[in-house]
Amino acid sequence: MYAVIQTGGKQYRVEEGSKIKVEKLEGNVGDKIEIRDVLFIGGIDSPKIGRPIIPDSRVVAEITRQDKSDKILVFKRKRRKGFKKLKGHRQPFTELKIISIESR
Repeated sequence: MYAVIQTGGKQYRVEEGSKIKVEKLEGNVGDKIEIRDVLFIGGIDSPKIGRPIIPDSRVVAEITRQDKSDKILVFKRKRRKGFKKLKGHRQPFTELKIISIESR
């Protein structure tokens, strides 16, 4: 069984036992969180489609890591003007391990 969830403005396809990286969520490592924005549940005899979410359904996940991703460099330059600008950015993320997908 799998589900499509929405968190941080993005959608993710998750299964039980899988790990995903999402936008930073509040919480500490080891905390369990519920994601109520379940858009689709499939992999069973009759799939459930939300309009836009499925009521009385949730995905339970455990926070396994709070970290920052690799640094990306943003470089701007204007030709023949001597203008150069370099900035770096590290986006914070939360890694989740999906424990269960529940629906009524």
